[in-house]
Amino acid sequence: MTVQQTAGSDPYFPANGDHRYRVHRYELALDYRPGPNRLSGTARLGAIAGRGALAEFQLNLADFRIGRVRVDGKAPHYTHRGGKLRIRPPKPIRAGAAFTVEVHWSGNPKPVNSPWGGIGWEELEDGALVASQPVGAPSWYPCNDRPADKAAYQISVTTPSAYSVVAGGHLLTRTTKASTTTWVYEQSAPTSSYLVGLSIGKYQTVLLGDPGLGGVPQHGHIPAHLLPQFSRDFARQPAMMELFQELFGPYPFGEYAVVVTEEELDVPVEAQGLSLFGANHVDGARGSERLVAHELAHQWFGNSVSIADWRHIWLNEGFAKYAEWLWSERSGGRPAQQLAATAHRLLSGLPQDLRLADPGRKSMFDDRLYERGGLVVHAVRCALGDEAFFRMLRGWAALHRGGAVTTTTFAAHVARFATEPVDDLLSAWLYETRLPPLPSLASPVPARPLFPPSNADSA
Repeated sequence: MTVQQTAGSDPYFPANGDHRYRVHRYELALDYRPGPNRLSGTARLGAIAGRGALAEFQLNLADFRIGRVRVDGKAPHYTHRGGKLRIRPPKPIRAGAAFTVEVHWSGNPKPVNSPWGGIGWEELEDGALVASQPVGAPSWYPCNDRPADKAAYQISVTTPSAYSVVAGGHLLTRTTKASTTTWVYEQSAPTSSYLVGLSIGKYQTVLLGDPGLGGVPQHGHIPAHLLPQFSRDFARQPAMMELFQELFGPYPFGEYAVVVTEEELDVPVEAQGLSLFGANHVDGARGSERLVAHELAHQWFGNSVSIADWRHIWLNEGFAKYAEWLWSERSGGRPAQQLAATAHRLLSGLPQDLRLADPGRKSMFDDRLYERGGLVVHAVRCALGDEAFFRMLRGWAALHRGGAVTTTTFAAHVARFATEPVDDLLSAWLYETRLPPLPSLASPVPARPLFPPSNADSA
């Protein structure tokens, strides 16, 4: 596992995160009442100081009322304003020492402001969901909000028994007392704060396919009236899981869940072991199937292999985009070469002022980043050839599982699988703004057998 901590603050979000320490475990105990949108919680963090003594440190937390704060069981001095909980323990924490932080908070959660509007905790008409990318996690819990600071999580949520609670990870217990139910989830794999997913709603739960011995359990949580459409739209997800494990290596987590909310979402949202879709992504005609593939691929690229800071977001989105093309190619749709040509034509008609390896905060979710990111991965495939390319992909996912990486890490990794230098190729795609020529595969027809249509496709 590789964790490359950046030396200082994230250049795109300098107010988020504190690089002077790292958290290895969060234990969150939440009580949520959907009617009044009332959240109260206790967070217990297990952390380790960095190379220097910690006379003070900070967590990110939105505008809640703080009940109490403890560091190693003792009351520290603290201030809470502007989304920052600054804590000064009674005596400095020595370099490299383990310590615990406990925070009690309560209030009415709401999205935090960002250049893309409100993100984070979103109150729905009947429930709530969390979509935190990139800096929405402090909208509902205190955290060291930087993508490279990955930790294990245990999340306990108590809510009225009419509601289901879905979080990324394994459901340990579900306990009903009087009119409330407490759901406890454990996510043992290292998880970035923005990838902690949560959904509270009235859902029907279904099993997607039969995981068999050693397979990956896959569940859908959907409003009952959308079940017929969902059953068709997500029918091929088990085949996607099978293909991506062949191409990328073993699924990196214990299980995978998808949630469909009653409301519309602009785009689906990935979380660790969990993806959230809107009702608009379910049409009974597999109209959003490429997005089903995209979100699943993020479990390898973005979630298991995370970015050290937000400059490198193309590593998340470029790989997920290319996974869409690979799924199309291997399931009887258009081959990756055709999809790459379409993306290249699109980009050639748009402004060529995006530097993929450092797009700037304003452009980190630009559609051009996704398409050009996919083209970079295609260019690498063309340069390496299929055999070396897929070995490279599986090696990337295995070597950096649970870790955080940079564009430089990726370039060095690709070079290990290349028979000829790839420096100029990667430099042109990643660091220059002008669009390079369309790369071409030596053999554009997939050599391996296609996934056959599922029973749902012939219905």
